[in-house]
Amino acid sequence: MMDKTALITGASRGLGHALALALARTHHIIAVGRTTGALEELDDAIKAQGGAATLAPMDITTDAAMQTLCRGIYARWGHLDLWAHTAVHAAPLAPAQMINAKDMSKSVAANVTATATLISYVAPLLGTDGQALFLDDPRAGDKFFGAYGATKAAQLALARAWQAETGKTGPQVHIATPTPMPTATRARFFPGEDRTALADPQGEAARILATLQA
Repeated sequence: MMDKTALITGASRGLGHALALALARTHHIIAVGRTTGALEELDDAIKAQGGAATLAPMDITTDAAMQTLCRGIYARWGHLDLWAHTAVHAAPLAPAQMINAKDMSKSVAANVTATATLISYVAPLLGTDGQALFLDDPRAGDKFFGAYGATKAAQLALARAWQAETGKTGPQVHIATPTPMPTATRARFFPGEDRTALADPQGEAARILATLQA
């Protein structure tokens, strides 16, 4: 069993999936996502390259599930070396005056409240030597991105505050801005876009992980 552990929240698809595959070469992956089938496909791919994963089909907005997850990590491994938070709720695009209340509520729950909750639960597992990774997507103020842009900005405000608070003590908090990739989220925002010009998620995963300390 690998000594290093990596928690990937939002591991089912996109960059989270790519990060999990890349990290599985050196870490045991704890993969969190809502889609069991996608997690099982990830598990198969990790096993095919000689790695190992623990699947956690959970919703990050369910507080009890996140408590159970983090208690389980502590009971089995006692710590985490890395947490990559890629889970996000992408509300449909809409003019600010027409944002659906349910979509806004889901955005706040997933992008803001769950992030704050997870920081409080994961920080003790990371200790002073672990690392956390957040992904920026600067859409705040862009037209039609009101719900997503506002809550993604709030998520990053939490991450930046944590980064400033732990700069000297650890854990090390990293914030990366991925190059646009052909993910399902982007397809919802930019239907009909020429996806051949977008970056490969595996290449982006490798680029971002190279910026983290070994």
